[in-house]
Amino acid sequence: MSEGSLRDIAYASVSDAQKLDLYLPRDAAGPVPLIVDIHGGAFFMGDKTMDAEEIAALVDAGYAVASLDYRLSGEARFPAAVQDVKAAVRFLRANAARFGVDPGRFGAFGPSAGGYLVCMLGVTASTTAFDDPALGHPGESSAVQAVASWFAPIDFLTMDDQHRANPVCRTRLRSHDAPDSPESRLMGAPIQTIPDAVRAASPLAHLDAAQDLPPFHLAAGDQDCSVPGEQTAQLAAALAERGATVTHRVVRGAGHGRGFPAAQEMPHVVDFFDRTLTSRRSRHPR
Repeated sequence: MSEGSLRDIAYASVSDAQKLDLYLPRDAAGPVPLIVDIHGGAFFMGDKTMDAEEIAALVDAGYAVASLDYRLSGEARFPAAVQDVKAAVRFLRANAARFGVDPGRFGAFGPSAGGYLVCMLGVTASTTAFDDPALGHPGESSAVQAVASWFAPIDFLTMDDQHRANPVCRTRLRSHDAPDSPESRLMGAPIQTIPDAVRAASPLAHLDAAQDLPPFHLAAGDQDCSVPGEQTAQLAAALAERGATVTHRVVRGAGHGRGFPAAQEMPHVVDFFDRTLTSRRSRHPR
């Protein structure tokens, strides 16, 4: 990877977690498209250094990459993480000229919990849902123009039933309905006890208000016993029903995290961003 980098840039000031690393391709001609990378970690762990190989692949392909930290569930419950990543996009757009990135060509990529967060960016791209003015740059758009998500939790309330229906996962079920599950910790209560709040936290809940959905690239394994692949399928179907451009990859034999063939799948992500960002004409969102 041939690039320059800037580390620990504060994009907001409410929490020490609100920092990003920015990777810039060398010898770029003019403002370059930017990919916002959001790490996974079940909402309660992980940091912005986790996706090093994926970041390298994107930078080598000519993209700037901003890798984010955000408030984890041990510090702040939903919707803090969503508010953080939207604040980071606003910060990056406000500073686009300073960083040499194109404010009209922002993409977002993330796996697992990060995949959930990039999907939330995508489905709220045409609204101000979860834009917290206290986190800065309220006059800037938090929209992204393309979203690539791997094995993201989408509809928390259906996850256990989907796992039980998968013969591979029946004997390895770790209940998402449990009080200490990642999703319950994110929401601050066992998810089945607060179904209305949990539904409102799903990307599916925001599709009806979306006026201009960006293209999505979604991928998951059919042997994922952490986040059922049906979660990705649910979102893909709902997006397609509303006229969005969706690529949905079911990766045979793949699991979650390290069980997912990232090196094999990253070329598909790069190709997606090449088609949706590199070739499109820049249009600064309002």
